[in-house]
Amino acid sequence: MSARPLLNRRLAGLGTTIFAEMSALATATGSINLGQGFPDTDGPASVAQAAADAVLTGRGNQYPPGPGIPELRTAIAEHQRRFYGLGYDPDREVLVTAGATEAIAAALIALLEPGDEVIAFEPFYDSYAACIAMAGAVRVPLTLRQPAFRPDLDELRALITPRTRLLLLNTPHNPTGTVLTPDELATIAQLAVEHDLLVITDEVYEHLVFTGTHHPLAALPGMRERTVSISSAGKTFSFTGWKVGWVTASPELVAAVRTAKQYLTYVSAGPFQYAVAEALRLPDSYFANFRADLLRKRDLLAEGLSAAGFQVFSPQGTYFITTDITPLGEKDGIEFCRTLPERCGVVAIPNVVFYDNTDVGRSLVRFTFCKQDEVLQEAVARLRRL
Repeated sequence: MSARPLLNRRLAGLGTTIFAEMSALATATGSINLGQGFPDTDGPASVAQAAADAVLTGRGNQYPPGPGIPELRTAIAEHQRRFYGLGYDPDREVLVTAGATEAIAAALIALLEPGDEVIAFEPFYDSYAACIAMAGAVRVPLTLRQPAFRPDLDELRALITPRTRLLLLNTPHNPTGTVLTPDELATIAQLAVEHDLLVITDEVYEHLVFTGTHHPLAALPGMRERTVSISSAGKTFSFTGWKVGWVTASPELVAAVRTAKQYLTYVSAGPFQYAVAEALRLPDSYFANFRADLLRKRDLLAEGLSAAGFQVFSPQGTYFITTDITPLGEKDGIEFCRTLPERCGVVAIPNVVFYDNTDVGRSLVRFTFCKQDEVLQEAVARLRRL
């Protein structure tokens, strides 16, 4: 065997994702999994029925069109106009992907050259680091610090260099739950225009905002032609296993992303695309009830975590709560999460794996609340043993 490492050096240090590790630990110990963000109940029965009908009537069982079926692309365009007043041509400005994860990967691979710098809010979802590395680019973190986890926009300005190619934004933000304000977005847009930067926005939690309102960056002056907006069906409709995501952007940006995407999965989720098209047209009451239910679950878990001794940072959006374990006499989030299943039968995620600046995130731990009430109540009871 050659002495050269088998793994591409760009991916050195990434290894198995923390989600795989902690979910396996939950299974091995029989613990309640409040780590990985997937619901423990399915989404609307009518949407599931639409998927079953598509399979049984032969719609999508063979390769769907590369950009996505026309019905879904039209529904995505209608969704963007319905909720945000954004007009997109479903034939030229919408691309269906294998979840938001593929959309992010395809966009970064398509738009970056080796050596380009990408500024991303830290902590960042772990696939961001991997995809930036695969593109040969350099990630530049802008750290969101407790307790507010707001971006320092003066620091953002200072981080921009002649090598900066792209801003990678996530709002509502996983894992902190921060939702960018109109003023923050306006400043970011101004900087993007001033420095001629591209922007990728990960908006998968767009319908899970509890404080404030979700405002797409693409709606701001000068941003439509430089923004790749990404979302997906998994979080909004509780069908995370279907992996149906999408890109909306200008024709030129969609063409670039599609060029990379076609060599990743080519196509995916044929029958589910028909079902998601129906899901996007659900009445406003669905989205309101979905948000209200998760808000109630957020408060249930937040109160329980606080009673158990954690410092709790209540999220403005998403279905995650970030906590600090310092009040429990703990300092190391990774060690805490690895021993938590044996101590009280609960699994969580250490936020430090989402940081380059590890000292800032070392004592932070993330819990998800997209679970049934009785599961959250039992988890809270177990955590009180700490």
